[in-house]
Amino acid sequence: MPIALVHGVPDTAAMWEPLVAALVARGVAEADVVRLALPGFAAPVPDGFGCTKEEYAEWIVGQLRAIGEPVDLVGHDWGSLLVQYVGSKNLSLIRSWAAFDGPVDRDYVWHDLAQAWQTPEVGEQVMEAMSGEALIPGLRDGGHPDPEGAARLVDDTMKAAVLALYRSAVTVGEEWQPTVEGNTRPALVGWGEHDPYSAPAFGRALAERAHGQFVLLEGAGHWSVSERPDAVADALVGFWAGV
Repeated sequence: MPIALVHGVPDTAAMWEPLVAALVARGVAEADVVRLALPGFAAPVPDGFGCTKEEYAEWIVGQLRAIGEPVDLVGHDWGSLLVQYVGSKNLSLIRSWAAFDGPVDRDYVWHDLAQAWQTPEVGEQVMEAMSGEALIPGLRDGGHPDPEGAARLVDDTMKAAVLALYRSAVTVGEEWQPTVEGNTRPALVGWGEHDPYSAPAFGRALAERAHGQFVLLEGAGHWSVSERPDAVADALVGFWAGV
């Protein structure tokens, strides 16, 4: 069964390596794992692609159609939001979905950095100041397993994509929550115990909303899928076995 992984911000498909290794160690064939690289995140941006949440969702749908059979879809951070929406809306393409550390929730208030990115001119000034070195402490504090490597990949293309994505998503909870509430696919929600951007309570609420399972990743921060790859792999393999 194909497994499609969707990364978040400011990451690339490379962030999945620890989890993929843990899955392979549990018998998952690496050839079955597809690491989707979102346009603008160390991947080309198609002509006319505006990097909005709707365009990313449609891009993922296109990638899943190309796989040619229903997939187990997994997302982290912004990938989590996209997976919830795509997985709840495109039933013929999805066997199951799993979302980590990113809520579609009308009660969620965007964190301070996100709100700065969403503000015209302020966002551009913040991005100008976000050189590679300046990003490292924040990534490290959030629990990123490779803050230096991730920071090196943040270029002007990614910065522009991040601004466009966040500005399209000021009211994403209000817009997308009804779709997630209608989910009929098996769902797993995982959350880092110490996620500084959204508390585990949002994950528990999401699991209830999507009629799915919830797993708390003890001791983990925001990058739970990379901080606790063995625990996440165990949760995913057990979940998929019951689908």
